[in-house]
Order: sequence, then C-alpha cells, then structure tokens
Amino acid sequence: MASENAKQLKIKLIKSTAGRLERHRACVRGLGLRRMHHSVTVAATPENLGMINKVSYLLAVEELS
Repeated sequence: MASENAKQLKIKLIKSTAGRLERHRACVRGLGLRRMHHSVTVAATPENLGMINKVSYLLAVEELS
C-alpha cells in the first residue's frame, strides 16, 4: 500500500482511446479513466508512472502537493 505522504497526480483523459492499441486502452482503464475529460487522482507509484508514460499522448497530468 502507498504511504499517506506519497505524491499524488491528477490525470485527465484528453484524447479518445478509439482506434488505439489494446495495451494502451488497458493502461487507461488501469489508471481508472472511463471516458473523455474524466479526471482521477492516483499515487505516484512506479506502476502508475509507467502506465502514464506509456499513454502520455492521451493524458494531461498535474502534480498535486
């Protein structure tokens, strides 16, 4: 489990997953994003950062303090 003082990231899906690779769609779903312009807050763990890096062309990422 992530510690309470782990960095948090706010991510927003700004481009559609239609026509994208299945692996990329799986990363978007794994991050908890369901539809366009949907935002979620996730912990900055290595697993989440890897998924964000893979589909960064679909996302807007903001670091929360």
